[in-house]
Amino acid sequence: MEKLELLFMEQEQMLETLSHQLYLQQKDIASALLEIERLNEKLKTLTPSAVGNQADEPPPPHY
Repeated sequence: MEKLELLFMEQEQMLETLSHQLYLQQKDIASALLEIERLNEKLKTLTPSAVGNQADEPPPPHY
């Protein structure tokens, strides 16, 4: 019976650890999604000249 109780306690601790890790990952994902959204909005506000024009780039070297 003691062995079962110890196994149960270990399992309970493992579940708590996994739950905490999942919580931290969810926070990281939410933060990354907000950053992607912010960057998308910033990209939409850029004018084409701010992004760059292919005509302004030097031609590639010829081999």
